[in-house]
Amino acid sequence: MTIKEIARICGVSRGTVDRVLNNRGKVKPETEALILQTIAEHGYTKNIVGRALTVKKTQPVIGAILCSEGNPFFDDVIDGFSQAEADLKDYGATLILKTMCGHEVARQLALIDELSGHISALVIQPINSSRIAERLLALKEAGVPVVTVNTDIESSSRCCYVGSDYESGGAVAAGMMALVTVGQASIGVIEGVPTLMGHVLRQKGFEDHLLALSPALSIIDRAPALDDPEQAYRATCRMLESHPKIDAMFVVAAGVYDVCRAIIDCGREHSIRVVAYDDVPTTREMMRRGLVRAVVCQQPFDQGYRAVREAFDMLLSGQMHEGRMLIMENQIKIAENID
Repeated sequence: MTIKEIARICGVSRGTVDRVLNNRGKVKPETEALILQTIAEHGYTKNIVGRALTVKKTQPVIGAILCSEGNPFFDDVIDGFSQAEADLKDYGATLILKTMCGHEVARQLALIDELSGHISALVIQPINSSRIAERLLALKEAGVPVVTVNTDIESSSRCCYVGSDYESGGAVAAGMMALVTVGQASIGVIEGVPTLMGHVLRQKGFEDHLLALSPALSIIDRAPALDDPEQAYRATCRMLESHPKIDAMFVVAAGVYDVCRAIIDCGREHSIRVVAYDDVPTTREMMRRGLVRAVVCQQPFDQGYRAVREAFDMLLSGQMHEGRMLIMENQIKIAENID
């Protein structure tokens, strides 16, 4: 179905159909209704070749914001960004990446402001804050598609989320904990960042599923690491000193290496089993050492690549998605299948 065919069926000019499709100029209400009804009945997709030429002329810029500094997990996400940018080179698309350390709302708002007015679309790992949500809504209302990557945000107007099903990932980790401990353990939980929606949902999924698996799997203590290596180390040391009976650790987010370092320094390497997330070099080192028994992986390269492509696809189609979700498959790795 083309504009010419729609015009023929409706008995109007191609220019009239174009005005309805692109909200340009006034069209009689009854004519607009007829055109829209015809489109709905027969189907119509804007000419992608022509649209691609139009997009190329505009030289679209996709902005990206990650809370990635000091977290090796995001190296693969950024590699995914870079590959997507390379694949979109022929369309004239470029990527501007802004990174930050920590999860300060004011800092993320400042980065959004730096990009606003200079980008055609935004990919963001959002802090779960109403202030961030309001800023993302303002971007969307200004015609800038927003894709959240790696973690989502509540009350958001984002067009698409690309990342994990965190509650499911937490349940998978609980299942792995039950396997590596043969269903009996006194567990210490090293928490993530309370303002990252994904971390909160992951811990919820773990704890809810753990209760359903076995009454002999009990959580003894919890302490926040806040994606900070030294915080993770200190929190683990304090926990092990306070609770000598702990014989398993669940690490919700970053800091796995430093949790393991604390376990070793406390002389508990051979009595504690660790379940965590993500296949990064330092975690692989602890897996080979036998301290980390299993990790749940969330395909970071694909997250980065697909988030940028999703943002560009909306620019190419000229249409914003509503509530679209691209969920990565959880993958389990143990010492025997790491690279």
